[in-house]
Amino acid sequence: MHDPVADLVVTIRNGAAAFHPKVCLFHSKLKEAVVAVLKSEGYVSSYEVSGEKIKKLTIHLKYAGKGSAITEIRQVSKPGLRRYSAASEIPKVLGGMGVTVISTPKGVMSGVSAQKANLGGEIVCSVW
Repeated sequence: MHDPVADLVVTIRNGAAAFHPKVCLFHSKLKEAVVAVLKSEGYVSSYEVSGEKIKKLTIHLKYAGKGSAITEIRQVSKPGLRRYSAASEIPKVLGGMGVTVISTPKGVMSGVSAQKANLGGEIVCSVW
């Protein structure tokens, strides 16, 4: 079984730990949507999709001083145990200092955006 979110999370975590300026991985719409949320929240500098037949997703990591902007990134919902949350029960990461990424019926968005839109869904990952 292949889990694209686990692939994304591990690639970003390892790239940030090794202070790589960018990381590359195979493209999927879910990965691109999660990275778009990370970019809008300020955890990633930019990203780009390249290739015709086999698309690649290149993520430019962001660093602040001597450390990465991403201290930790964890996958919450896994193929063996899916985690869902109602709009009123979306967990806050580090008391609001981090971001929860949620897959809602209106698309992938941050936990704060999902609460404002009164949408629940699958909790994809947590970033701080």
